[in-house]
Amino acid sequence: MADRFRLTIAQYNPIVGDLAGNAARAREAWEAGKAAGADMVALPEMFVAGYNPQDLPMKHTFTLDCMETVRNLAADCADGPTLAVGSPWIEGTELFNAYCICTGGKVVTTVFKHHLPNYNVFDELRIFDSGEIGGPYAVGNTRLGSPICEDAWYEDVAETLAETGAEFLLVPNGSPYFRNKYETRLNKMIARVVETGLPLIYLNMVGGQDDQVFDGGSFVLNPHGAVALQLPVFEEAVAHVDLERTDEGWRALEGDFTVHPDAMEQDYHAMVLALRDYCRKTGFGKVLLGLSGGVDSALVATIAVDALGAGNVRCVMLPSEYTSEHSLEDAKAAAENLGCHYDFVPIGPGRDAITETLAPLFEGREPDVTEENIQSRLRGLLLMAMSNKFGEMLLTTGNKSEVAVGYATIYGDMAGGYNPIKDLYKTRVFDICRWRNDNHRPWMQGGDGAVIPERIISKPPSAELRADQKDSDSLPDYPVLDGILQILVDDDGSIADCVAAGHSRSDAKKIEHLLYISEYKRFQAAPGARLSKRAFWLDRRYPVVNRWRDES
Repeated sequence: MADRFRLTIAQYNPIVGDLAGNAARAREAWEAGKAAGADMVALPEMFVAGYNPQDLPMKHTFTLDCMETVRNLAADCADGPTLAVGSPWIEGTELFNAYCICTGGKVVTTVFKHHLPNYNVFDELRIFDSGEIGGPYAVGNTRLGSPICEDAWYEDVAETLAETGAEFLLVPNGSPYFRNKYETRLNKMIARVVETGLPLIYLNMVGGQDDQVFDGGSFVLNPHGAVALQLPVFEEAVAHVDLERTDEGWRALEGDFTVHPDAMEQDYHAMVLALRDYCRKTGFGKVLLGLSGGVDSALVATIAVDALGAGNVRCVMLPSEYTSEHSLEDAKAAAENLGCHYDFVPIGPGRDAITETLAPLFEGREPDVTEENIQSRLRGLLLMAMSNKFGEMLLTTGNKSEVAVGYATIYGDMAGGYNPIKDLYKTRVFDICRWRNDNHRPWMQGGDGAVIPERIISKPPSAELRADQKDSDSLPDYPVLDGILQILVDDDGSIADCVAAGHSRSDAKKIEHLLYISEYKRFQAAPGARLSKRAFWLDRRYPVVNRWRDES
């Protein structure tokens, strides 16, 4: 009986639907494991298909292609360590989220996920069938159990595996990021090792996929919850985990331990990685955005430069007569600090032409928000024209506070293909800007130092669509607004909860009203990086037509 076992884990970044590319990455990991003398090489949940594939596995031909890819991968990796990789799988008339164990050129075992998540961004109950809870599988004369992702959040699967002879647990995951989620994962997995007395290897994927960001952070636990190895967050990594049989059972030897950064840095890294992967995986090499001289567009420009490099980012100032000298100076300074291309395109002539065109229809009516929105929509039109002409994806720049209450113009400043700060409240936008000015990391492609001019951060926010306009003319101050939104959106709380937290009932009711009547805008909004458990889109799904209001 073997007394040592080497497991190579690959915290890799798959692309949904790129079966050949994902298989090539799996072979790359297998080769690294083979060279290191591994007994087994493991990749994350659903790696061959990419994750989250949403409804793709329900397309029969897609899943058949995935299965064929796994079989070919098994044949290619016949002469060496066992390969474990996730894929959708059909058995009989049922469709499963499977973990495929490949040895000697064949798929020898398929483990089927039992607990199918159906909350937040997950809809697995509508896609997959639930597999039976089974026993461990053999790799040589060692027996492993693999609860697949959600299966390890409950005690029954791990306990059954332990009772039926598993010697340690390998948990493959496609677990997306939200703030402070690592602590939740770690506590759940500690519970499993304490209950079973078995070591546990938690393998998570990394990378951006639409709105979701997978943060990696894979780790290894020994019984009683001691961490033997911890991989970095938001970066690919390969690690060789050595386990040794002792008088008390199997134990993982200590390996590399990467200290994870704080939540502020993780949020910023998540936004950078999400944008980089969205562009890389959809085929966009360059982006552009309207740089207004305000804090939101300055942060988006900084994220874009850190993600793609200054040479791949175009910033465009589109001033009107309401644009202040400060904004003109600040936008140009931000673009120069970042080192990216800067265009100056006044909207006055186009706006005059539109005003003249509409004058016969609007005769006798006072100017109102219509004229403000014309400016925003004209900017959107010009930016989209540049996007088409130059082949650069347009980034939109609305923060979560604005997205929540509709303080944005549909088909205007909401125009664009991706919004890096969509799940970032305005108060946190300021905090992130200050953090970025004070910090630089190797994964940032932009320069170090205060790239965002201080005046952009400190001046009162304004849309500058009319004379002397400030955001506070229409909305409560952002600390108040964000406090109410945290309760109504993130905590799913009530008006009474807002009042109990010290907010005025009138402010809470106003924000609730704006939140509900803006649903149609969010329905058409660009995707953006998910940073919280209640991001707009899959986490929070409300009807556009809705007359209910909270009268508590």
